Amino acid sequence: MKIKKLSHETDVRTYLKKINVDAGGVNILSKKAKLHLISIEDMHVGAANILKQDALSVGADLAVPRGTVIAKELRVDTLLIASTRQLEKLAKKELAQPFGLKELAKKLKSITQIQKPKRAKVMGVINANDDSFYSGSRFHGKDAMAMIEQMIADGADIIDIGAVSSRPNAPVVSAEEELERIRPILALIKKEKLFEQVVLSIDSFEPVIVKEALDAGFCIVNDITGLQNDEVCSLTAQYGASAVIMHMQGTPQTMQNNPAYCDVLEDVYSFFEERIAKAERFGIKDIILDVGIGFGKRLEDNLMLIKHLEHFLTLEKELLVGASRKSMIDAIFPSQTEQRLAGTLALHLKAFQNGASILRVHDVYEHAQALRIEERLMAL
Repeated sequence: MKIKKLSHETDVRTYLKKINVDAGGVNILSKKAKLHLISIEDMHVGAANILKQDALSVGADLAVPRGTVIAKELRVDTLLIASTRQLEKLAKKELAQPFGLKELAKKLKSITQIQKPKRAKVMGVINANDDSFYSGSRFHGKDAMAMIEQMIADGADIIDIGAVSSRPNAPVVSAEEELERIRPILALIKKEKLFEQVVLSIDSFEPVIVKEALDAGFCIVNDITGLQNDEVCSLTAQYGASAVIMHMQGTPQTMQNNPAYCDVLEDVYSFFEERIAKAERFGIKDIILDVGIGFGKRLEDNLMLIKHLEHFLTLEKELLVGASRKSMIDAIFPSQTEQRLAGTLALHLKAFQNGASILRVHDVYEHAQALRIEERLMAL
């Protein structure tokens, strides 16, 4: 008899099939193997006591503060610890309970349906301006075309092209100047039909730029304002394009002036709910969410968003993360922008593990290589 301690990251479903467990068993046992930690804050003490008993009855547990059983405090913060199988049972039980537990049941059910991506797409960055924070991403005209072709060869699934820096305190650029910068690249892309070789994304929130890019074969609108402009919404829907909704507190000129959140996870989640509803009202079908690493965030906010990225999967949209060479790396390990590739890979691999399916990067080859290896490891 051989005994081996397997990694908690093992693909349990694949392993069960490997040892020839029947189909029904694979489904049941894989749900038992996945453990969920669910924070439930500001909960009515009556609901906490009911949920505690119901959790224990299905083999799960609810951590509660001292004094909860005698209702010492009216509202309490709790931690639910349960497998997917146990959550499914709890969700059914709580549908008939008071104190807001019916709403909790719906949330628990959505959590049981979360599916993390098994592959991440690489989105390469091209900047048609001279003031982006990383000089290695700046290209013009034919040089930009050559870099796009190189990124395709290196494994890029998407190329994101913009002409205005969104770094902290970046100067405001008019739509006319932005168009002048990017128009030569758009013309070359259209002429060479590069949209047939790779998915193209326009990094802009100006309607005139968005329209010209969509006319040139682009099919993703990457909007750092999160579809604030109705005209951008209309254009995206009209062309059947995908929309990247990014969260940003403030503007690039103000976003890092003492950013603060009551709860960064819930604040960003609420923003996404609002903007998803807006996008759908305009008829946008395909929506991608970007938590906006470095856009009006403190270091701890950025880390929380990456660590708990799975929280946003209940919105049932693809998640994009772009932490490439950003200053949060320098805040942890002092470094210049050119020295941040290793830190970038660490953040992006963790983002993928936690639910991101698109990574916006400056270093395409290195990310494609790292991701393909990570995917093979995750599949075991």
